[in-house]
Amino acid sequence: MKRYCLALDLVNDTALIEGYEEMHAAVWPEIQDSITSAGVDLMEIYRFGTRLFMIMEVNDTFSFERKSAMDEANEKVQQWEELMWKYQQAVPGSQPGEKWVLMNKIFELTT
Repeated sequence: MKRYCLALDLVNDTALIEGYEEMHAAVWPEIQDSITSAGVDLMEIYRFGTRLFMIMEVNDTFSFERKSAMDEANEKVQQWEELMWKYQQAVPGSQPGEKWVLMNKIFELTT
């Protein structure tokens, strides 16, 4: 199992942040299916202020390229992503149009 950690920012607007959290309290079933079908076994999103942090644990069938191709072909995912841009903004330093940015692991404590 491989783990990825990603970051994204929300628009600094209390009502929009509340709306974003409400949307994620009832994620569309088609979106959940698209995530698991791509090989994601676990996904968690955390928020501090406007910063979001996502943890994904994926199986051997997952790749970002495959997930992207699947998303492009899925009308419901496209609708969801368009809706989410209302709430989201790119992290400083990200590429144009890039949403979630992959973070680099810099430390690990093992026992």
